[in-house]
This record gives sequence, structure tokens and C-alpha cells, in this order.
Amino acid sequence: MDISRFLDATYLKTAAQALISEEENLQNVIALVEEAILYDYKLIMIRAKYISIVKRFLADAKSAILIGTVIGFHEGTTTIEEKLQEAQKAIDLGADELDFVINYTAFKKGNINLITQEVTKGTNLCLKNNKVAKWIIEVAALTNKEIIVISQLIKKIVLENFGEENAKNVFVKSSTGFFKTENNLPNGATLEIMKIISENAKPLKIKAAGGVRDYETALKMLSLGVDRIGTSSSKAIVNKGINTKSAY
Repeated sequence: MDISRFLDATYLKTAAQALISEEENLQNVIALVEEAILYDYKLIMIRAKYISIVKRFLADAKSAILIGTVIGFHEGTTTIEEKLQEAQKAIDLGADELDFVINYTAFKKGNINLITQEVTKGTNLCLKNNKVAKWIIEVAALTNKEIIVISQLIKKIVLENFGEENAKNVFVKSSTGFFKTENNLPNGATLEIMKIISENAKPLKIKAAGGVRDYETALKMLSLGVDRIGTSSSKAIVNKGINTKSAY
């Protein structure tokens, strides 16, 4: 298995979060692009401000690697209109896939109407522009029961409004990787959680993100029906895969 083709290689820190200069942060993004070209990852996940630069870089390298970005990141509490405006800007810049942070705070309060509108409008914008929509549900903020309900809800919205033929272009994604948990509990994808999402969101696609750092875990995720893995450890995962194959 060529695991590199399942990886969304990710760098989403701002300069302030990384405690470095803007120029240094840009260099980190460029380093990720160079790595992605070398290892042939599926996609590079970056902040929207870097899309134009990365798009030119990939074009010069004649690379078909996709570009993804995040919308409503990372709390998910911006309004639907703000998310749609942010998404349109990302599309105009050349993003191929848009990872929306769903308003999980509103969902937990029972505001299903807002979630329905958000998913419907955001997905519609992506599909009409031939882009992929991913809905980050932030599993660390939810109970297992809430994960089941929101996964089923997103599936219902997509299938009823856009048909099963578009299921391949919509993902349920586990996490931002930025959620702060108490007592250092996992803040992203676990095998238990991804199994729950897979059982309740298919035939939509599934993306595991947050905490997938090694080859063995990545393989287990794929065996559960995960279609894509978002990680900042892509190089380590791929190299372990190469070394594992070489050992046999």
C-alpha cells in the first residue's frame, strides 16, 4: 500500500502560535511543500494566506498534489455568512479542498437548524465549484453519543440535498488538532472514535486528524474505513512504511 496517497500533510500554525517570524513560518510552509513533492502526498493542508505561493510552487514543479485549507478555524463559531465568505476567498485563491470547522458549540446546545444550514450552504458552495468539503466535528468536545448524532446528521443532510453520487466529495473529519483538553486527554482521532464515525457517516468519506503520528496507527485507521489522514508527521509515517516494506 502506498500510504502517501492517503495523507494530508498539515502545517496550520500561525507565526504567533509557532513563536517565530512570518518569514520563518513561510519557510516552514515551503519546506512542507518540498517534502510533499518528494514523497508524493495526496494534499498539503495550509492556511489560506499561503495558497497562492504554494500553488505557484507546485505548478513550477509540475506537481498534481492538491491544496487544502481550513475555514472557521479553529473554534468553528464564526457565522455561516463569514464561513461562506472565507470559503469563497479560498476557492478564488485556488484551494482544492476546504475543511470547515462545524459550529460544534451550537450543536451541543441543540441548534440543529444552524448546523443544517451551515452544512447545506458550505457543501453547496464547494460542490458547485468542483471542490471537496470536509466537516470537522471536533470529537474531543463531544461525547460518543454526540459523535454518532452529528455524523448521522451530516450524512443525512448531504444525501438528501446532494445525492449519494456526491458522497465521495464530502468528508466527516474528526478534529482540528488545536482543541485544548483537560489532563492531556487525546484531542483528536482515536481508533474507537474513527470506528464510530465510519459506522455512522458512510457513504461519506472519513478523515482522521489530530494525533496520528506513526505508520502502524495510520494503517489501523485505514482498516477502519478512514479515507484520508491529516497529520504533521507524514514524513515519519511514509519512511516507516518504506522501511517496513524493505524488511520483507
